[in-house]
Amino acid sequence: MLKPEDNERLTRVGPGTPAGELFRRYWQPALLAEELPEKDGPPVRVRLLGEDLIAFRDSTGAVGLVDAFCPHRRAPMFFGRNEDCGLRCVYHGWKFDLNGDCVDMPSEPAGTPLQAKVKIKAYPTVEKGGIIWTYMGPKDQQPEPPDYEWLRAPATHRYVSKTFEECNYLQALEGGLDTAHSSFAHNNNMGAKDEPRNRDTSPTLDVERTDYGYHYVSTRQMGGGDRYIRFYHFLMPFQQMRGGIHHFNGDRRDLPELDGHLWAPIDDHTTFVYNWACGYDINVPLDPHHMAEREHFYGRGPQDLIPGTYRLKLNRSNDYMIDRKLQKTKTYTGIKGVNTQDFALQEGMGPIVDRSKENLGTSDRAIVTMRRLLLEAVQDVAQGRTPRGRDPATHRDVRPYDDFIRAGQDWREIFDRETRAKW
Repeated sequence: MLKPEDNERLTRVGPGTPAGELFRRYWQPALLAEELPEKDGPPVRVRLLGEDLIAFRDSTGAVGLVDAFCPHRRAPMFFGRNEDCGLRCVYHGWKFDLNGDCVDMPSEPAGTPLQAKVKIKAYPTVEKGGIIWTYMGPKDQQPEPPDYEWLRAPATHRYVSKTFEECNYLQALEGGLDTAHSSFAHNNNMGAKDEPRNRDTSPTLDVERTDYGYHYVSTRQMGGGDRYIRFYHFLMPFQQMRGGIHHFNGDRRDLPELDGHLWAPIDDHTTFVYNWACGYDINVPLDPHHMAEREHFYGRGPQDLIPGTYRLKLNRSNDYMIDRKLQKTKTYTGIKGVNTQDFALQEGMGPIVDRSKENLGTSDRAIVTMRRLLLEAVQDVAQGRTPRGRDPATHRDVRPYDDFIRAGQDWREIFDRETRAKW
């Protein structure tokens, strides 16, 4: 459980809040690159860490991220003209480049000194791995851009998507780090007795802190001394990495990818979940047909989203179309889509969970450690120290892995080579 005051420290993410100030020390995913497909194209609304912003791709292809409102009379920049390397407010024609400088002020006399004084708030951006990242913290503390292995994979070996989740980032992140719930919430074939999640519903967890956050090992007993090992990572402040053995409809298939999520806070009550996959083998590109099948299995393929949005069709307003007959006969939840199952439980907790009412067990070790790391990092920022995991050198070689281990084998020896980045 968390004390109410600690819960507040971790869940409130707006400017000036403890968690908000912590997250502003890291590069944040602001939007997908696909949302800005063309130079001088339409601007896009972005809300991140409780701030309303506008993203635009200028005439050179670079991306700007600026305040959603003009510094002149606070007119909405969403309606601005994206032209000639700047975004022009349509109210009085004031134009700003991606650095926030006013480069034209046609409603004022030529040569006015006001033009040099007026700026619009602007945040730096980098485009990597199909995502546009931004840094929203103090300029003198800006770290090097992120360098996760999956960001270095070529487009042929990488896939990214995002989904809108109607709850605080923390309960969503906790769901991603909770390996035990897959035996229940994601049991999509209760008759498949050979699935690891069905054979051992109480995995043993070992958590070890690292410079980037922690890694943890989930061990399920398969009988006769054989084990199923999952080697996960939590990377500060809100990313999970996991290995590439997946289970589709009860059938084990070894798939050539690693995957994970980042839970980027929109504000206190909503989150964008960025989902990524990366080819495991440099000689085997991701298969588009398989990726489409995979995304639909998770319930977040294009056919599963409300057109023109990143919101699921199966959502809280329709109880995720739970099928009680299916729940009685085949699946544990009666809800289709692994992603959708997570959302039903996490959003169903309410916008922000009261963690003082929890009763935690041994399967919650990874969650407890994550909360402690975040609270320590919040304290670091408050006292002027550098929080854990900001340096890309701490995470650039990190790789997750899953596998089945025979009786008598040491998973550390087998996993040693497999958990080193290859891109």
